[in-house]
Amino acid sequence: MSEAVDGRRGALPPGVSHSPQLRERLREDSYLADEGLSTAIFLALKLGRPLFLEGEAGVGKTEVAKVLSRLLDTPLIRLQCYEGIDVHQAVYEWDYARQLLHIRTAEAFGEKEDRQRFEDELYTRQFLVSRPLLQALEHQGPSPPVLLIDEVDRADDEFEAFLLEILSDFAITIPELGTVAAERPPVAVLTSNRTREVHDALKRRCLYFYIDHPDVKREIEIVRLRVPGAEEHLARQVAKAVQNLRSMNLYKPPGVAETLDWTEALVALGAKELDEGLIEATLGSVVKYREDQQRVLGESLRLLVASGGI
Repeated sequence: MSEAVDGRRGALPPGVSHSPQLRERLREDSYLADEGLSTAIFLALKLGRPLFLEGEAGVGKTEVAKVLSRLLDTPLIRLQCYEGIDVHQAVYEWDYARQLLHIRTAEAFGEKEDRQRFEDELYTRQFLVSRPLLQALEHQGPSPPVLLIDEVDRADDEFEAFLLEILSDFAITIPELGTVAAERPPVAVLTSNRTREVHDALKRRCLYFYIDHPDVKREIEIVRLRVPGAEEHLARQVAKAVQNLRSMNLYKPPGVAETLDWTEALVALGAKELDEGLIEATLGSVVKYREDQQRVLGESLRLLVASGGI
């Protein structure tokens, strides 16, 4: 259960009353946040404001919503955005198959009054299919849910405008049923990989934070925290090698997620340290585009030297 702050405004995990405490709780749950990010998360929770996280893929934006769901002991409701997404995929739609079956049942009745009753029931709650946004608004429980609106930059302008309306009032009007409003607004986390610029109006509604790639010291900490089976020397080598990969102007530079994938692959192979053969054999764990792999393979020795392997 969470501690409510000012009724409808926000919620904090139990025992958390200021940002450093939240930062420590995040760390205990294997999420290493710097002071800026932990402060942004704390303010979003305390003030009941949506949190807009921007940054390259794999830097840990989505993981923020997941760890908050665990800390608040509340469901995570995820809306994955994509090009062309609309109200029917995001909020609600009518179950047309069941409605059709209902109509056929009505036709089987001979009495006009019975047919009219069946037709009047077509647009009632029993035929409504709730999608993520409506599920978040209707959630019943001791704590508001965490609503993750992932990769909002993939949606179009019209859907952005719709999200702005939802995030302003945490309510939606269904013409046939009326307005549905959240008793307690969900903890909303929006993410963007910045494939395009999101409109200022949506960002202004949220608290904003840009998550950058960590420096090598922090990346080593993250690896040691998330992959405890990795020896310190290997964790240091991998973190340095990934830092060097990001300087190669690749089409898709590896994020922290790829760093962890690579480390887990190396640990699974029983590796104690990097060598050229291991880099080439496990490159698919960290570099996911063929053109990038070809470029890296030509410089695997330099990558090994930069990692401290020689």
